[in-house]
Amino acid sequence: MTAESTAPRPVWEAAVLGRPGPDGHVTCELCPEACDLAPGQTGVCAVRRNHDGALQTSTSAASVQHVDAVERKPFFHVRPGGRVLTLAAPGCTFRCNYCVNHRLSQYGRDAGISWTARPVQPADLVARARADGLMLGLSYAEPALAIELTLGLAEAAGPDGPPVLWKSNGYLTAAAADLVAPALTAVNIDVKAAREAPHRRLTGAPLAPVLRTVERLRAAGVWVEVTTPLIPSVSDSDDDVRAIARWLAGLDPAIPWHLVRFVPDYRMRRPDPTAPERLRRAAQLAREAGIQQVYCERALGPDGRSTRCPRCDTRVVERGVWETLSDDLVAGTCPACHTTIPGRWSV
Repeated sequence: MTAESTAPRPVWEAAVLGRPGPDGHVTCELCPEACDLAPGQTGVCAVRRNHDGALQTSTSAASVQHVDAVERKPFFHVRPGGRVLTLAAPGCTFRCNYCVNHRLSQYGRDAGISWTARPVQPADLVARARADGLMLGLSYAEPALAIELTLGLAEAAGPDGPPVLWKSNGYLTAAAADLVAPALTAVNIDVKAAREAPHRRLTGAPLAPVLRTVERLRAAGVWVEVTTPLIPSVSDSDDDVRAIARWLAGLDPAIPWHLVRFVPDYRMRRPDPTAPERLRRAAQLAREAGIQQVYCERALGPDGRSTRCPRCDTRVVERGVWETLSDDLVAGTCPACHTTIPGRWSV
């Protein structure tokens, strides 16, 4: 048996959010690209296709099954110290040139990237998570492309089962956001830029749908955290940081905002990594704009990772780089002044 014959290949299944059209066409309404697919065509994501007039997906599968800390997603207001069974199948709706997970996310765009996922069964994953006290997460590539798997996990878990989390680019249609919201406990969405033009240059997609997804999922009751990588000439200027911070504060100043360091990778290797001074300045601007919880995971040391009470400044959660060291919250409130600190602390 050759290596080629044993290599995994996509397994196609029925997909949601397909709208039939004339002449056997089908429109995929998962992301704002709205690919109009003739029979036999595959979408720009390379993991959704028209098969005989019906939309199919290949992402009820996983290339990755890792157990890691919830803080690594990153989620800082979801079950501190919790562990997540993290899944990922190839594919993404963005083409970010700095993507550290490009060997997975850029399947279908980069000819050198092969399919590596094997089919998974939601009931099996839920059983493993339940037995080991784990949450379930989809990350590394774009979880929206695995919306069918997400819905299957939530159905298998039931109302008292393991929570389902996403680390997403937020590039969803309103219909997709509404469909998946009941299945999600929490989502961390990347807001990669403050302006349309830099966002399009970086990702190949518009910014506005991402912002709408943040608003829509939050309104639906999903716990939302936001991450912004400080990328040179894209999102690292004072004006860029202020613009995102003002938008976020206007939505809800209690939404945790993770400011992360840009690290050269993939096709974006010339810019230098984000300097700690730049992160410190961005965090200051965010707080001046009214953001209550601003996090910088590693570059600014323990203070950049701690949760503090917005009223009395008591440290209520202390974190290592990717772990919780102490959690002094009392039923989601500050032990000193009893102020409620929003989160999904005990899901």
